[in-house]
Amino acid sequence: MRRFLLIAVAALLTAGVVSAQQTGGGAAAGAVAKALTDMENQWVKASKAADGDAVGALLATDFVALDSDGTMHTKADVVARVKKSKWTVNEIGDVKVLVHGDSAIVTGSWTGKGADGTGKTVDAKERWADTWVKQANGKWLCVASASAPIK
Repeated sequence: MRRFLLIAVAALLTAGVVSAQQTGGGAAAGAVAKALTDMENQWVKASKAADGDAVGALLATDFVALDSDGTMHTKADVVARVKKSKWTVNEIGDVKVLVHGDSAIVTGSWTGKGADGTGKTVDAKERWADTWVKQANGKWLCVASASAPIK
């Protein structure tokens, strides 16, 4: 299932999904899109502040990330890396939300300058796609994330 999810996310990235379409529910989909956009902004703000616990609160227990360098990371990996990062620039833009009932794909661009959680100097621009799923308790959590460099 994870492999399928990652392949689906990667396919969306590769296809350059830029659709702002929201399916099913009209105003409800709009409210979900706003909530998920807000959560993506919380994620980037927490990352810039090296607040791994705040990022972790947005991620499902079985969260998986596919980085732009091809490496895979778990929720624990991501939280630990965020805590060690030092960003001077960490911004997202061009955020689009595609809602499908209790799941959604959120895409956008990212610009980062600083040091990642491994201490590596970063000056990059990437496209990303996050897959969010509404949990039984009504809370939205990110279950998968993938990114690719913008060339």
